[in-house]
Amino acid sequence: MRITVKAHPCAKQNKVEPMGENTLKVHVTAPPDKGKANRAVLELLADYFNAPVSRLRIVKGQGSREKIVEIK
Repeated sequence: MRITVKAHPCAKQNKVEPMGENTLKVHVTAPPDKGKANRAVLELLADYFNAPVSRLRIVKGQGSREKIVEIK
C-alpha cells in the first residue's frame, strides 16, 4: 500500500491526521535535520498502522514535506 504524507516537522506534538483517501498529515517534533524528521515520520506511521518500522519506507520525497510512503 502507498500513501501520500504531508509532513510537518518541528511540531509541538506528534500526531497523525487523516486528510482524505490515502493521504495523511503527519506532525512530528523532530527537526528536518539529517533525516531526523523522516525517521520520526516512519516511526509514527508504524505506530499508527501497528506495523514494524522495517515494513515502511519513503519511496518519494526524502527532502520534501510531501512524501509517498510504502507499507509492505
